[in-house]
Amino acid sequence: MARHPHMDQEQIALSEMLDRILNKGAVIMGEATISVADVDLIYLSLRVLVSSIDKALRGTETYPEESP
Repeated sequence: MARHPHMDQEQIALSEMLDRILNKGAVIMGEATISVADVDLIYLSLRVLVSSIDKALRGTETYPEESP
């Protein structure tokens, strides 16, 4: 089966993009409004954080609770 040179480049580009997103993180934001006759019925707001777990938890160390 013949391989296309573009496939290898696309796979490398996709893996590099995924690696960068997981290393640095990305925020995806979006909004949608459903309205009828210029009356807003539903408003949706979406915010998604894409990151690796170790990067997302950096700086959130837990400290032991103080005893009374």
